[in-house]
Amino acid sequence: HGVKAVFFDLDNTLIDTAAAGRRAIEEVLPFALTRAPRPLQVISALQSKHRYGEGEARAVCDKVQAKLLKECHDPAKMCITDLRISHWEEAIQETIGGEANRDLAAECYYLWKTTRLQHLTLAEDTRAMLTELRKGLRLLLLTNGDRQTQREKIEACACQPYFDAIVVGGEQKEEKPAPSIFRYCCDLLGVQPAECVMVGDSLDTDIQGGLNAGLKATVWLNKSMTAPVDTSPVPHYIISSVLDLPAILQKMEHSMNAKLETDHMASSNE
Repeated sequence: HGVKAVFFDLDNTLIDTAAAGRRAIEEVLPFALTRAPRPLQVISALQSKHRYGEGEARAVCDKVQAKLLKECHDPAKMCITDLRISHWEEAIQETIGGEANRDLAAECYYLWKTTRLQHLTLAEDTRAMLTELRKGLRLLLLTNGDRQTQREKIEACACQPYFDAIVVGGEQKEEKPAPSIFRYCCDLLGVQPAECVMVGDSLDTDIQGGLNAGLKATVWLNKSMTAPVDTSPVPHYIISSVLDLPAILQKMEHSMNAKLETDHMASSNE
């Protein structure tokens, strides 16, 4: 089978969600710290108020980031908005002390969310690559995550025109790496798993999922190009930039053509 379709992950593959989140937190924290109640005790005569504020800001930033990384969201129990307001509420209280301040946490969350969405962009060279690829292939966006959150990101980076279909894990019965969501994607595009390539930054969801579903190939985006501690699962290809994908697809096509030629010669000789 030749390649007929490419499935792309969204977060930290096509858009740099992690960087946008960090930038948003940095922009929100001065607001959080000027509005938050200060602890009454004197921290240290050696620390100026500005330096103290910076230390607090870093602590809140680290705590919110850690909570986001460890986040386990069950939409049946709590909406994503309430969960993320709680992250801010806890981080501010753990750092600054005093009573919980839900209103301040909500203000911080909405400011962070709006700022992050503003920083989510589909780079011009990525747009050009997708436009070029779509001339000969069907393209599908396959992202895990909460329905509302992911749809807002998709809207913010305006990537809809570049894809034949968009599938959000939070809207399906199962998310990546379950084979069912990949089969659903194949059915949407009218292709077979052996005609599809999965591109993503997560070994656990994108690569494992592509392997589980029996796709033709998996392409792991490893921006740092550092070897993972765990060598499982093993992707078919590794790239350091999503812009390297066309070269990989070309390589696959050449390999397939060479194999067809060899098979043809072998059958001719018989």
